[in-house]
Amino acid sequence: MSNVREPMIHPIPILSLRPTQMTVGMREVKEKRKRFREKREKQAESLGKHMIPVVKGPGKRYYVVDHHHLARALHEEGIKEILVTVIGDLSMVEKDAFWGVMDNKRWVYPYDAKGERRHFRDIPKTINELRDDPFRSLAGELRRAGGFAKDTTPFSEFLWADFLRRKISTKVVEDNFAKAIEKSLQLARSQDAIYLPGWCGPAPEG
Repeated sequence: MSNVREPMIHPIPILSLRPTQMTVGMREVKEKRKRFREKREKQAESLGKHMIPVVKGPGKRYYVVDHHHLARALHEEGIKEILVTVIGDLSMVEKDAFWGVMDNKRWVYPYDAKGERRHFRDIPKTINELRDDPFRSLAGELRRAGGFAKDTTPFSEFLWADFLRRKISTKVVEDNFAKAIEKSLQLARSQDAIYLPGWCGPAPEG
């Protein structure tokens, strides 16, 4: 199996791409839509720079392993096709073993908007079926606010989202996002968050 990134020369229909997670933060999606619209003159160039990383699976299907928010945003902006880059080929894996291999390689995150693990069959079949997780939006905004550093750990923002989910009520996130961010910044610097990827709180006293 090759792990070399292989750009696809021909665009792939966005709605043919299979998600590997159950949710997105819709605030994040809206922000990406806004930025895309602001670059209207350079949209073709922007699409060329932001290829979606995928794994080739059984039945010649392509599974998105990152940038679900971007794919959803582009779909909602009316973009029909996008370039992808193949980071792994699992097309030879039998269908009933595929998700287990994906899980082993940390290329799938089968957790719902409550942070609860679900069966692989519950993962949406298309980008436009992804559900909203307000805490994923909170985690994304927290990172941009300097609450934690960008990290190569797979699905790191979801790990932060689950941490915040246990500390802040859904009502606060939905009704007063600014207050939720303020609280999140305090939590992100606490020792309770030290195990999370990209943690950049104060060093523990020694």
